[in-house]
Amino acid sequence: MDISQSPGSVLRHPGYLNFAASRVFSSPSFQSVAIAMGWMIYDQTHSALALGLVGFCQFLPMAVLTFVVGHVADRFDRRRIGLACQLIEAVTALVLAVATWQQWLTPAGILAAVTVLGAVVAFERPTMAALLPNIVPASMLQKAVATSTSMMQTALIIGPSLGGLLYGLNPVAPFAMAAVLFAAASFNVISIRMQWSPAKREPVTLASVFAGVSFIRSRPVMLGTISLDLFAVLLGGATALLPMFARDILHAGPWGLGLLRAAPAIGALAMSIVLARRPLETNVGRKMLVAVAVFGVATIVFSLSTNIALSVAALLVVGASDTVSVVVRSSLVQLLTPDEMRGRVSAVNSLFIGTSNQLGEFESGMMAAALGPVATGIVGGLGTIIVVILWMRLFPDLTKVKTLQG
Repeated sequence: MDISQSPGSVLRHPGYLNFAASRVFSSPSFQSVAIAMGWMIYDQTHSALALGLVGFCQFLPMAVLTFVVGHVADRFDRRRIGLACQLIEAVTALVLAVATWQQWLTPAGILAAVTVLGAVVAFERPTMAALLPNIVPASMLQKAVATSTSMMQTALIIGPSLGGLLYGLNPVAPFAMAAVLFAAASFNVISIRMQWSPAKREPVTLASVFAGVSFIRSRPVMLGTISLDLFAVLLGGATALLPMFARDILHAGPWGLGLLRAAPAIGALAMSIVLARRPLETNVGRKMLVAVAVFGVATIVFSLSTNIALSVAALLVVGASDTVSVVVRSSLVQLLTPDEMRGRVSAVNSLFIGTSNQLGEFESGMMAAALGPVATGIVGGLGTIIVVILWMRLFPDLTKVKTLQG
């Protein structure tokens, strides 16, 4: 068999292993910090509003910086941008460790740290996404996305579980671990070797700054795919309330929260391994729509559950179904975008993702404060299913997407 067709061959491309390692180290670091801060702020405040503010403070800098980020990613060495981001994350985690050790960390301090991390992630996420097509050829992009997703999901399994366990042993430990792993991620990102250099960049103008928005709007398939993820996850974000479910409904401690946080990643890992070995080859648009609908159904099941085993099972399905959407969306965005615009398009895509995840956490927190977490999850899951039905009518070209081959 031709080695270029083997499932593991993507790891043989120069620089890809460093790229994947950087993501593997940074993902559990961020998750470890997130689970510690989420538990800590809810433990201090017992407030759904406070949990919602955590998501809002991550989203706000992303919304403000999106168009700056895109131009920076298209004009400068993306590896150096990733290096700077991960070093700042390492320092932030170290500061949180010291503040926790000295018992200085208040809800306001937690929200301030979340804001800093949100600003850094606003630069890191689209920059790293735009970097991947410079490492592997277009024909292997879907496999590269699926393989890196499987690696990151493995890290996401370890990160929340280890974060919850370490927090239970000592609240300082998850922050200290994150600082070390962020440093390791920064070493790997600067070691990435690219197969070719980016094209010459265009001068900065108002039109070029907003070119990413114009580019996405002019391509219905891309707009439909990105906006589907936006509204589906925005509405179906009951998992943002995991500290409430773990503490008040399932009556589990930090270990239980870590298990719940890891469950979607386990489901995503299983699906990403399947997609790395058997890439989607036919009717990928329809399969993505079905997967998002399944995401909504699983969210409803999770919200109704009072048994931790059933809750974990539902979250496994949430993670698996979401991965199908992630791989399709990421592959389409990269394949349909020329390299000189990947930073700006990835920044807009990242804003949509951040809106669905972080603003979704804020929306879920606000709704849970009024309706409670169970009703919030049910409404969100139903909303996700309705969005799928509407998008089939609004973006009929989505159902016609057959393949992700470059």
